[in-house]
Amino acid sequence: MEMSLKSTIESEIKQAMLNKDKDRLRALRAIKSQILLAETEKGGGRKLSKEVELRLLTKAAKQRKDSIAVFEAQGRDDLVSIEKSELEVIEHFLPKQLSEEEIEAEVKVVIEEIAATKPQDMGKVIGISAKRMAGKANGKLISTIVKKLLS
Repeated sequence: MEMSLKSTIESEIKQAMLNKDKDRLRALRAIKSQILLAETEKGGGRKLSKEVELRLLTKAAKQRKDSIAVFEAQGRDDLVSIEKSELEVIEHFLPKQLSEEEIEAEVKVVIEEIAATKPQDMGKVIGISAKRMAGKANGKLISTIVKKLLS
């Protein structure tokens, strides 16, 4: 049976402690706290589905990327390096990201399946594509590709 993200993170935390890897430990603890928060939401220690775990990680990665952009604009290289090291750890748990060509190929399949032909079909195509490529592709990039193909 496949280990849950939570148990994987917990064993990684132990390893990071043994290795005295402070940066990795900080990132892993941040992920664990997000998992615990999600589990206790809506009253109860429920186990998270793979989709929810993926959304949590994707959100955490996006937060780091946004912070990196802000800190770079402010010239705070010390904070940029912290966020980048945390982002690396988070991305380790995310599925491999699709290339632009792979995303475009997947979007073309969706367009064909639902016979989308006009810009009014964009919402439907983006929705289905985003669901299929959850965690493997950036939503903005999917949206840009759909607009390009349906315009």
